[in-house]
Amino acid sequence: MKPTPSVDMPRFAGVPTFLRLPAVADADRVPDVDVLLCGVPFDGGSSYRPGARFGPRAVRDASALARGFSAALGIDVFEELRVADGGDVPLSPHDIGAAIAAVADRAEAIARSGVIGGYVGGDQTVTLGALRGIHRAKLKSVGLVHIDTHSNTAGPAWGQDIHHGSVVRHAVAEGLIRPEWSVQIGLRGPYSSGGDLAFALSNGFEIVDIDEVKWDLHSAVSTLRKVVRQGPIYLSVDIAALDPAHAPGVGVPWPGGMSTWELQQILRALVGSEIVGFDVVEICPPFDHADLTAHAGVMVLQEILAAIADTRRSARPAPSTHDSRGGRISA
Repeated sequence: MKPTPSVDMPRFAGVPTFLRLPAVADADRVPDVDVLLCGVPFDGGSSYRPGARFGPRAVRDASALARGFSAALGIDVFEELRVADGGDVPLSPHDIGAAIAAVADRAEAIARSGVIGGYVGGDQTVTLGALRGIHRAKLKSVGLVHIDTHSNTAGPAWGQDIHHGSVVRHAVAEGLIRPEWSVQIGLRGPYSSGGDLAFALSNGFEIVDIDEVKWDLHSAVSTLRKVVRQGPIYLSVDIAALDPAHAPGVGVPWPGGMSTWELQQILRALVGSEIVGFDVVEICPPFDHADLTAHAGVMVLQEILAAIADTRRSARPAPSTHDSRGGRISA
């Protein structure tokens, strides 16, 4: 499955889909693809700005400018991967528990089929549902690569234990992720106290904060490469990891974040890792300007797919240099 060519349908026309990919008509059936992208229009776990429920629609609209070739990796993504738009996960906008369960059911079905699920949110509670579904399907924990502003290991808020700021704590408590295979990148706060990172650090997470990214990006990338080689990973990108100059439409904005280029370099470092699922969350269109955040979300999807495609290309056996009789094939 490949994107609709612009010679067949102009980029400003047609029904929007993620990256202009074919849409799956039957939402209850996992198609024969390598990666299935699903929208999760839910923001009931947000603590500040609402509006991330409109994120999937905004990313589909911004996908008009998507392209398939990664110049950085030298690969045509859709020559290596079959990818489709799996529609939106149907869920209640008012019930956090039911919404997470709906995401988990969808993620489980996708993982059991051997397909990589990519989830476009929606707030960060999307991540907990996806991790639960993958865990049920594979019956094993995975590492977490979490690119964000905050560690999301907070306690209950206003009597609600599960919200977008607590999902990583729940993932650890439920055994969904292996902390020793996990890394959080780009954290910058602001923090409520000096102990805001204590949970992640005490559980063995690798922390690469924004100062490390800014002062020594090469070292940050090297740390990520070391962590993700330990086992299969789930990747979660909270778009608020970007500075508001690059992504103003987020649920919790704060200055001092990454540039889009820095985020690209980090995502390209995932080549060679085993990504079993991923999400892009906290895109909040009501607060976006000139669709900058939605376009950043498209960029993140393209970089993740390029990393998966390049990993698969590298894993293929090299062409034989011998003929069927054992003789060497001349150049």
